[in-house]
Amino acid sequence: MRNDSDNGATQGTGGDGAGRAPADKPLLPVEARRAAAWCAVVLLVAAVLALGVWLCVELSAAVTPVLLALLGSGLLGPLYRRLVQMRLNRSLAAGLTCAVLLIVVGGAGYIVAGALIDTGDQIIASLKDASEGLSKYFGTAGTSLNDLASNAKSLAGKFGSEAASGLLAGVSVVGQAIAAAVLALLLTFFFLRDSDKAVRSLHDWAPGDSAPRLERMARRGFQSIEGFMRGTTFIALIDAICITVGLLILQVPGAFGLGALVFVGAYIPYLGAFISGAVAILVAFADRGFVIALWALGVVLAVQVLEGHVLQPMIQSRTVQMHPATVMLAITAGASVAGILGMLLSVPLTAAVSGVLHELRKHYAEGSGTDGPEGAGSPEPAGGTPPSPASS
Repeated sequence: MRNDSDNGATQGTGGDGAGRAPADKPLLPVEARRAAAWCAVVLLVAAVLALGVWLCVELSAAVTPVLLALLGSGLLGPLYRRLVQMRLNRSLAAGLTCAVLLIVVGGAGYIVAGALIDTGDQIIASLKDASEGLSKYFGTAGTSLNDLASNAKSLAGKFGSEAASGLLAGVSVVGQAIAAAVLALLLTFFFLRDSDKAVRSLHDWAPGDSAPRLERMARRGFQSIEGFMRGTTFIALIDAICITVGLLILQVPGAFGLGALVFVGAYIPYLGAFISGAVAILVAFADRGFVIALWALGVVLAVQVLEGHVLQPMIQSRTVQMHPATVMLAITAGASVAGILGMLLSVPLTAAVSGVLHELRKHYAEGSGTDGPEGAGSPEPAGGTPPSPASS
């Protein structure tokens, strides 16, 4: 009887095991579950990014000055450090650096605006002459262009009168822009002067032993912004000088203003160079005619070829490298979020994110380096002794 019961129990157990086998079989294959997990991760990351973009748009009055101050700090960081090495007080060095920024930006804006205002009538007159010539060959289409050029000033006056009706809204926008610019200038001053305090705060607030790794990521991101701004500024200066010299040789009016426009437009890769070059060609066509405009086009194309095949590989390869497709997508995304300001901020911020991701990839490729358990017994901080706060 015992043997029968044992056999029955064994059979029951075997039967139960056989009954549980189909229940233990996964409903989806391993590949499908992995794909579902990756989809969930992508959706989560996309949701977090969308939330971050939404918060930045809603808090643009505070976020925009901070981003502009980061760009200004990255651009003027070498000048500030040079002044500190000359044994100037940190506050005095930061103040002089901000004064240089104010003079350069204000001067460039004044020159560009003055040049465009001075040549505005010439551009309209040249468009009218061109439309009259086209009307002889294309009939109605040319006549429409002629009417549009002839009525350009009246249309501008009409839209101007409508804009004047919303004067309070216009004053509000101008006031917000001035407030953002002043706040960005003040934040640039504090970012330059108190960079060492920021490093100490990072070490104080970082959880566990992650402070050295977070510091390396922050430094890498800021170095990417600094490298992009420094390389872009150098390339923009060369482009502006070459185009200004070419326009002076061609005796195009407002050559210095157009050169300043080229310098400012270079901070928006590809699109900025196209717009500034088109304005220079249009001004040359307005004042000197079709032949000189062709020569101006040749000058602009030669400078763009020099930039794309010589300056960009030599300069930007030493600072930060991004694929042109990445740059174009960043510009498009920035324009869709914040217009021209978004195009200006998108590329350096993308460079910063690329630098942080590179540091993360390097960290995990090394098997978490010394930040993991292997470095736990070491008396030094993970990843080696961090740089002194004064060195930042």
